[in-house]
Amino acid sequence: MPVKTETMNISTPDKTNIILVGMPGSGKSTVGVILAKLLSRNFIDTDILIQTSEQRALQDIVDTQGYMALRRIEERILLSLDCKAHVIATGGSAVYSESGMERLHAKGFIVYLQVDLPTLESRVRNFTTRGLAKRPDQTFADLFQERTSLYSRYADLTIGCIGLTHEEVCARIIDQLPF
Repeated sequence: MPVKTETMNISTPDKTNIILVGMPGSGKSTVGVILAKLLSRNFIDTDILIQTSEQRALQDIVDTQGYMALRRIEERILLSLDCKAHVIATGGSAVYSESGMERLHAKGFIVYLQVDLPTLESRVRNFTTRGLAKRPDQTFADLFQERTSLYSRYADLTIGCIGLTHEEVCARIIDQLPF
């Protein structure tokens, strides 16, 4: 898989976070925890921040208020993040918020965990109850198609994760960090 890096303004005093983006099932939360341990950093999962802030599950938000409400809440959470030297796992739909992604980019290095559709489908078995910010008529394949270009657009680094263990993904990220 190709690796993309941008060299402009990647390493500045404010850009100390490592932000993981990718599809549900790409391993953001698991890789994030391992990466945080390896680098002795704190870990934040924005899906957990949403659930804590709203005092309910993501799926409950989608069921009662709709997927766009979940996206608005997610954007609010992204814009409110104010931390340094953290590993941050974002929700799969974070890339729909241009202002949220710009804020994350200003505060860190964005890593896209790239996984192919068949692998994701084998990992995500609870598609209809997982709390995904998707239109009711969207299939997982539709979601994959729609989001892939957004993940690539915002990524400073793309890691092809197929055939790699979580530890190998972390090692590749660490090797490519600009700080």
